[in-house]
Amino acid sequence: MTVNPLAPSWLAHPADANALAPGLWSHGTTRSASGEIEVAGVAVSDLAARFGTPLFVVDEADVRSRAALVRESFDREFARIGSAAKVYYAGKAFLSTEVARWVSEAGLYIDVCSGGELAVALAAGVDPARLGFHGNNKSVAEIERAVACGVGVIVIDSDIEIERVADAAARHSRVQPVRVRLNSGVHAHTHEYLATAREDQKFGIALADAPTAVAAIRSHSSLDFLGLHSHIGSQIFESDGFAEAARRLLALQALLLEGGPVPELNLGGGFGIAYTSAETALPLDEIATTFADIVAGECARLGIPVPVVAIEPGRAIVGPSTLTLYEVGTVKDVLVSGDGTSPVIRRYVSVDGGMSDNIRPALYSADYSVRLAGRSSNAEPALVRIAGKHCESGDIVVRDDYLPGDVRPGDLVAVPATGAYCWSMASNYNYLGRPPVVAVRDGEARVIVRGETEADLLSRDAGILATNGAR
Repeated sequence: MTVNPLAPSWLAHPADANALAPGLWSHGTTRSASGEIEVAGVAVSDLAARFGTPLFVVDEADVRSRAALVRESFDREFARIGSAAKVYYAGKAFLSTEVARWVSEAGLYIDVCSGGELAVALAAGVDPARLGFHGNNKSVAEIERAVACGVGVIVIDSDIEIERVADAAARHSRVQPVRVRLNSGVHAHTHEYLATAREDQKFGIALADAPTAVAAIRSHSSLDFLGLHSHIGSQIFESDGFAEAARRLLALQALLLEGGPVPELNLGGGFGIAYTSAETALPLDEIATTFADIVAGECARLGIPVPVVAIEPGRAIVGPSTLTLYEVGTVKDVLVSGDGTSPVIRRYVSVDGGMSDNIRPALYSADYSVRLAGRSSNAEPALVRIAGKHCESGDIVVRDDYLPGDVRPGDLVAVPATGAYCWSMASNYNYLGRPPVVAVRDGEARVIVRGETEADLLSRDAGILATNGAR
């Protein structure tokens, strides 16, 4: 066994570079007897031949089962403590009309953050009353549309929004339910860009200013104050941050109850998933038990009723359900250090996508894993770096992992856990079209988001000469 000194300390040299690590892949992803990866009974070579690469492949049954599991777990645990729960799917992770229908059919509400996401949910036929509208800078037009269509709750993110939402609701003769997003000051253990409750932050209203904001909401007959909202960050593996946020918000809730009802408390989302073999996600049913125990204990200590608790998982539902399929274009060994007798080599495996379909490694230094997908191999594992095709040195899809040493041009490779914040943050950098998204279930595959063609991209270029020669 040859261990490359460039390998990070957390990355173990694999006994089998073909093995699919538990927790990284959808429940329907397996490696067949022939050595090929299959998703829900469909071979990746068939998917690549039919739809091309890069390709997002979603295990539909996996999404549905995770959505059902989180709802059932929170329903059960909050019924145990004499209350109820509302589970919102955080649409920003990945939203299409099909996904909106899947999570709705599983009994989830949906959280949207823009007029575009609202349009997708409405196009899917989702009941507007089961939508929550977030965002730190909702436009007047977005607020107007949300109120007019009957969105179930709007999350107030600033004092300015109180008046804007109240005015829109009055114009439409509605009493608009609202929550107030608070900056709890709890520091989640995550990347700086993913922590959303620190003091120097664009999101939310400071805890100290919350009573004034709630009083302003209660002064408007067109607004109905439902409760407080907190979101401490994303990709969180520990419960202590959620516990501290709950304590701070429930203490404030006890104070606010003196002025009127506070029926709900939204503790947000941000539950982490495994992207590498070094990570282990908290099981969703354990998260539900922990949250219920935290809320019940704190409410008992404060002597207040247990509110309806809302949560907003997105990544935990859709993230592990999806893999991205790429084709290898080039393989290049680069001498990093040493000499001819003791060289230290990094193997760059370049694929036909990159930062245009997964910006997270460049943006957050996010780690991912990779496996040879179209075949298996008994070759000695080699440390590789999966690079994209874009004109950026930071265009890395997988920073460090092992593949069989005979990986070669034309091979298919799969990167797991790409369901969240990959397609939704995709771009047309270097004029690449965004890849299609294919859902696979019971041996059948279908496109749920069409990939972009060059014709799609050129159709928006107003400088192209029309057929009559006029501009």
